[in-house]
Amino acid sequence: MRRWAETAALALALAALPAAAPAYATGSIAAGRPQTGLKIVPLTIEAGGKRHAYKVEVARTDAQQAHGMMFRTKMAPNTGMIFPMDPPRPAGFWMENTLIPLDLLFIGADGRIRNIVSNAVPKSRASLNSAGPVAAVLELAGGEADRIGAKPGDKVSW
Repeated sequence: MRRWAETAALALALAALPAAAPAYATGSIAAGRPQTGLKIVPLTIEAGGKRHAYKVEVARTDAQQAHGMMFRTKMAPNTGMIFPMDPPRPAGFWMENTLIPLDLLFIGADGRIRNIVSNAVPKSRASLNSAGPVAAVLELAGGEADRIGAKPGDKVSW
């Protein structure tokens, strides 16, 4: 009888706590708005025998990385978003709430592209994964990696 009373008391105590909303259910994600105000840095990709210059937003915090490129309807040429990962780790992304196709370049600790997912399908929940631990993930407009001839082993600097 005592164990039942303890269990019932615990259940009542837990029920009295406010429901925890998922982190993505607040702020601009819940409102369906693109995030703004991220730091912008220069980035270059050495691919196809050329240096390709970009201005990329830096999604540094967990919240910024969770939001990513969601709700954007277009990207300006030569722009993107970089997701630094310190320490390097395997990375997985999906395209839920992302309205435009993107290329994901998974970048190793040596600054070289490990693998590329091209033209990720908007609104998809399919997991898009790195080929091992990465120090960053770069998102560019869909088709950009092919346009510049980017491939695994190419150097990325920011």
